[in-house]
Amino acid sequence: MPRPLKFCHLSIFYPPYSFGGDAMYLYRLVNALARRGHEVDVIHCADSYHVLEPRARAPAPGFPNHPNVTVHTLRSGWGMLSPLLTQQTGGAWLKKNRILEVFLGKKFDVIHYHNTSLLGPRALELRPDYDDFIKLYTTHEHWLVCPMHVLWKNNQRLCEKPDCLRCTFAFRRPPQWWRYTRLLERCAQHVDAFISPSRFTRQMHFDRGFVPATVFEHVPYFVPPQEEAHVPVERPPHARPYFLFVGRLEKIKGLQNLIPVFRNYPQADLLVAGTGNYEAELKSQAAGVDNVVFLGAQPQSQLRALYRHAIAVLVPSICYEVFGIIILEAYMQRTPVIVHDLGGLKEVVEESQGGFAYRTTEELLAAMERLRTDSALRAEMGERGWHKYHERWNEDAHLEMYFRVIDETAQRKFGRLPWQSALRPSLRFAPPAP
Repeated sequence: MPRPLKFCHLSIFYPPYSFGGDAMYLYRLVNALARRGHEVDVIHCADSYHVLEPRARAPAPGFPNHPNVTVHTLRSGWGMLSPLLTQQTGGAWLKKNRILEVFLGKKFDVIHYHNTSLLGPRALELRPDYDDFIKLYTTHEHWLVCPMHVLWKNNQRLCEKPDCLRCTFAFRRPPQWWRYTRLLERCAQHVDAFISPSRFTRQMHFDRGFVPATVFEHVPYFVPPQEEAHVPVERPPHARPYFLFVGRLEKIKGLQNLIPVFRNYPQADLLVAGTGNYEAELKSQAAGVDNVVFLGAQPQSQLRALYRHAIAVLVPSICYEVFGIIILEAYMQRTPVIVHDLGGLKEVVEESQGGFAYRTTEELLAAMERLRTDSALRAEMGERGWHKYHERWNEDAHLEMYFRVIDETAQRKFGRLPWQSALRPSLRFAPPAP
């Protein structure tokens, strides 16, 4: 009888102490593993969260964990000085002993690192006092090759080639002198396999010089099926036809490029679901544009209704997105997407044929008009996205790929599976009936 595995996941962010899609993915993965009988510990850093959320407000509730999940929240009496020390030196320092305490508290089969920038590269060296475990690392961003994580040069444009010291100063961040040593290269050798959510991001790491000594696998994101909740008959949440933007309101997300488009596009509204540090600037730009409506942060139940009734979801990011979970959330509601042809976004749309990718404003407007005026095309693209979600990006498909990486990594490292066999979910590629 296969036994469940013991996992330890490390990330600076974990809901509710989190902001973006990487933490949401981790939350979903951790609880998916737990529902299948695995035992999961999560280590995250509240100090790091409060560095980026300095208003000291409590994080929003609403993220219950399965009983098989144990969360370890790192806090120090030094507050933001702890992550600053890590950022400057690359060492785990004030977090090291607590991480080791968790590592030694039980015998883990899999230690998996995620967004670990403020745990430091030396956190990759930390290990328990036994040998039969594997270490994984998922590149949710480009931190391994970019001090600013997002390959956004001088806080102004896409990074075409590294100029990291000047760029760091442009972001008003202290430089990380350890990046000019071989520290990261040495620490990365302690990882048995790297994982990228998109082929694009994996290739970008190669292009920027990060070629690990071990394998670099591609395992795309997923959204759990229980979040689908398709309700075919309900009252639309907005009176007029609309396109939908969902995400953090930051410059790199590109919403500022949609506002001029809708200023001259009376045929439909743009609903904006989200909040962020660029919100005031965006609202100022949208002053007098009556068909751009800011909704603020929305609960998942309301988001599902917004997705369902949108003509399409617009993803106008001007940075190198790693994947785009928002695309999957749209597909779950049979809604097509229109994405900026950049980073990992186009990869998802091309694989699904569930929308359009654009490069120019003219291409964006053409795609919007096709979906607004052709309901049959909108429905067809929505169906394609929905079917590809069930085939490729649902929970079972994701865990099958994830456990394949685990098994192959263990076989490569030990020549056997120390835990005999992973308790795998069964794959069901056939989507449920409409």
